[in-house]
Amino acid sequence: MDQDCFAPGIAYSKQELKTYIRSKSTFTLVGVDAKDSIRGFIVAHVSQIGHIITIDVAQEARRSGLGSLLLLSAERRLREGGSHAIGLETAVDNVTALAFYKRHGYHVVRTWPRYYSNGVDALVLRKDLDRA
Repeated sequence: MDQDCFAPGIAYSKQELKTYIRSKSTFTLVGVDAKDSIRGFIVAHVSQIGHIITIDVAQEARRSGLGSLLLLSAERRLREGGSHAIGLETAVDNVTALAFYKRHGYHVVRTWPRYYSNGVDALVLRKDLDRA
């Protein structure tokens, strides 16, 4: 699903995702439909500043509220795990993702040049949970 949601050079490989998902300091939340088909997921790392590793929603499930549900659920779990803030990255040209995160209280803190393997810059975003 990550390869369907993101461009080459931005999407994680299956091995990279497997490594993140199996890490003891991360959790994965999965959104399914009535037929138990996976429609989206989020992978997050728990620490003082939590990190959203990826959030993926299948094309046919976008604009249904699933992405917001996954993000809000992850934020709650990160807060319960002791995170005081959350960071994440998104490609500078991913205006849909940027608008989504801004609606959820994230703000751009910097640009990371050539962050992705395809040379695209990333916007680094943050949300302070203590104020949220």
